[in-house]
Amino acid sequence: MKWNSTLLDHLQWSDTIINQEAKQKVAQQISDKVKTGDIIGAGSGSTVYLALFAIAKRIKKEGLAVQVIPASLEIAMTCENLQIPVTSLLTDRPNWCFDGADEVDPDRSLIKGRGGALFKEKLLIRSGSKTYILVDETKLVNKLGTNFPVPIEIFPGSLTYVESALKEMNVIDIALRLAKGKDGPVITENGNFLLDVKFVDIKANHEQQIKSITGVIESGLFIDYDVEILIAK
Repeated sequence: MKWNSTLLDHLQWSDTIINQEAKQKVAQQISDKVKTGDIIGAGSGSTVYLALFAIAKRIKKEGLAVQVIPASLEIAMTCENLQIPVTSLLTDRPNWCFDGADEVDPDRSLIKGRGGALFKEKLLIRSGSKTYILVDETKLVNKLGTNFPVPIEIFPGSLTYVESALKEMNVIDIALRLAKGKDGPVITENGNFLLDVKFVDIKANHEQQIKSITGVIESGLFIDYDVEILIAK
């Protein structure tokens, strides 16, 4: 028996999609890579959202047997709305993944996590054998940390301890990310808090150094990952 609900029918991206025309082109590039039998990890962000529409169109037109492992509730709900079958890492491993990024440097290292799904996104990338990162040219930087702080997901009870430990590193500023659509802090997909941390300089060992702090679930640093960058122009 199905629910008599229309809420998902009206689901749409929660904000204005910047550079939408260019992003739709790179979304189509991702759709073109899909083949029947694929299990695909889908990250989060507006370009991922647009790519799902292109993938759904191919599934419907060609009858492709495809499953998606979503990194967030928003992407999972979008898949449901588009009738794209979903699965999870508990039972399946992705053949390949696609995701967005907040910053990409010349070495293909990334800052991710503005959408609050950084832990699941990193888990998907580690689980798959190939990952495509979809960005527009505004996300390309010469040095990580140029435009965005590093998101760090933490266990709520560790807030003050993690702050103290981070201050031992070369930080400029630490802020608890506050929500816009609710009172209080942003709550991640895993029920945790997010810190946005600006560093004087992001070094190659920072990802591991941050992760070693008790209470840190994950950071938005993706340094030296095997990813392919697709640029929306």
